[in-house]
Amino acid sequence: MTEYFKIGKFVSTFGLKGEMILKHNLGKKTSLKDLQALFLEERKDAFLPYFIESTRVKSEDEIYIKLQDIITREAATKITQKEVWVTEPDFKKYAAKSSPINLLGFDIVENKKVLGKILEVIEQPHQLLCRIEIAEKEVLIPLNEDTIKKIDKKTAQVIVQLPEGLLEIYL
Repeated sequence: MTEYFKIGKFVSTFGLKGEMILKHNLGKKTSLKDLQALFLEERKDAFLPYFIESTRVKSEDEIYIKLQDIITREAATKITQKEVWVTEPDFKKYAAKSSPINLLGFDIVENKKVLGKILEVIEQPHQLLCRIEIAEKEVLIPLNEDTIKKIDKKTAQVIVQLPEGLLEIYL
């Protein structure tokens, strides 16, 4: 089964020919050169491919992007504010190695117990929040200098010591 990673979302249209602005959190300036397709989640775990016609860098974290078959501003408007996903190999190719988004797919571990897999990384000014699921409930785990004990890239684990009672809020 193909694994998909969220890299950002379309924030607005640009011009009259269907071009859009993709705001991404890949951690480096990129034009996504050679990326063939990106994906939009039509419903839970159902991803539709959109093929890329052209891209160019707008800023450190934004890209102008033109998709095939999206040829009017109106068509582009229909998919603005949608989250954008790429396949795992493409994600590994384009994300900066030091970027927090690289923690996607890692396990959060506390006291040698796996709490869950990181499904989303939310960057805040003073910390990261990682979204995981425990017992089919969404849980936000803060990652900062107080909670992170170790990041083990070999085993894809983030070892944490969470504030007492944090998990009880969710469960």
